[in-house]
Amino acid sequence: MIPTSYPPAEEIARLTARMLLEIKAVHFNSREPFTLASGLPSPTYIDCRKLISYPRIRSTLMDFLTVTVMRNAGFEAFDNIAGGETAGIPFAAFVAERMALPMTYVRKKPKGYGRNARIEGEMSEGERVLLVEDLTTDGGSKLSFVDAIRDTGATCGHTAVIFYYGIFPETEKTLGDHGVQLHSLCTWWDVLAEAKAQNAFDAETLTEVESFLGDPRAWQEANKS
Repeated sequence: MIPTSYPPAEEIARLTARMLLEIKAVHFNSREPFTLASGLPSPTYIDCRKLISYPRIRSTLMDFLTVTVMRNAGFEAFDNIAGGETAGIPFAAFVAERMALPMTYVRKKPKGYGRNARIEGEMSEGERVLLVEDLTTDGGSKLSFVDAIRDTGATCGHTAVIFYYGIFPETEKTLGDHGVQLHSLCTWWDVLAEAKAQNAFDAETLTEVESFLGDPRAWQEANKS
C-alpha cells in the first residue's frame, strides 16, 4: 500500500527519534567514546540495522520514509529503488514494496567474478533511481553508490535515509554538488531532544553529547586517544 497521509515532518522526526530510543538503537557514552569508521571518537552511536527486527516500528518508519520522499520529490518521481550494500538493502525492499516499484541493490565494489557487477537486479538506461540507505554522516559514502547507478545510464538525483547526523555542515553541499538531494526522517538533534524529554540518559551524558553535536570536530580533536 502506498501511504499518502501522515504527520508533518516535525512530528515524524520526533516519533522516529522516540522509536530509535525505544529499541535501544541509540547509544550515548561520554566516558568511553565510540570509535567511528573514520577512526575519530564520538560519544554517540546509532544502530539502525536493529530496526529490521521490530516489525511494528519498522513498518511505521518505512511508511514515514516513503511518504517523506513522495512529498519532497513527487509521487511519480522514480522508476527503481536501489539499496546500498549492506544496511540499505532491506529498507530499499520495504520502500520499493510500498511504492510498487522494482528494487535493486548496489555493491560497495564489484564482486570480482562472473559479471563483476556492482548493480544486482534489473536497472535500465534512463530509469530514475532512488538510493535508499539506513543513515548518512557526511554524505561521502553515498557518492560511490550514485556513480555506480549512473554508470548504467540511469539517473540518481535523490537519496533517502532513516537517520541523518545533521551535524556536519558540508554534508548537503557534498551531495548537492554531486546533483543529489537528501531526504531523511530525523537527526541527532531530534534524538537529543527526545532523550532529554524522556530522561533517557543522565544529565552529564546529555550535556557532553550536546557539546559534541554543537562542534563535533572540536570535540573529536579534544578527545583523541
